[in-house]
Amino acid sequence: MKKYLLISLFILFGNLIAQPAISVEKPSFDFGVIHEGENVTHNFEIVNTGNSDLKITRVYASCGCTAVEPEKELLKPGEKTSVMAEFNSTGRLGIQEKYIFINSNDPKQKELRLHFKADVKPKVEAVNNTESKLSLTKNYFDFGNVKEGKIVEVTIAFKNSGKKELIIKDVKTSCGCTAVLLSSKKLKPGEQGDMRIELDTSNRSGKLTRTVTLYSNDPVDPSQTITIFANITENK
Repeated sequence: MKKYLLISLFILFGNLIAQPAISVEKPSFDFGVIHEGENVTHNFEIVNTGNSDLKITRVYASCGCTAVEPEKELLKPGEKTSVMAEFNSTGRLGIQEKYIFINSNDPKQKELRLHFKADVKPKVEAVNNTESKLSLTKNYFDFGNVKEGKIVEVTIAFKNSGKKELIIKDVKTSCGCTAVLLSSKKLKPGEQGDMRIELDTSNRSGKLTRTVTLYSNDPVDPSQTITIFANITENK
């Protein structure tokens, strides 16, 4: 009898201490100085430091100017994911402080709060269009329904509409599942290039939102973002 009682107590005690725990190493981020109209993104790394599965139930922002998207919603013990925050500075000036809230099944921390800030300066206007100017043919693309595991791609054209050479300084994606290939990083005035964006849907499900940001020497819009969407369905 005592043996069975000890086993029952052990199982009960084990169940009581088995619980998820949500954690983030750096809950705050400073974008520094940006110019009005810029879209900037940052990935917050989330980790399950508990000993049972962590379920992210809701992610939302304190302002409609901020879009948030978790890469994964279920984390096993020790597993990591990222929450991408995209801030649209259009119509905003001065110091901007925004918050992101993550709800989960962590019994000790039902809501995790993240924070970022930016110092939004007035847009720098080009004089008589004498500088370089990056013009995108599309700022977003929706792949629609895509079966999990499939790699889909889209080609988006871009052009130098200015009077000086356009230089693409950097290209950043919000997720490793997205790859970008540029036909050229330097365009002469009036010249056009192509950007091929590939999205790998392996091990993903549901609605997906990812971004590709181009950084250039365009003085008016030094960073421009393309947002891609997909609805990942089960591959039967």
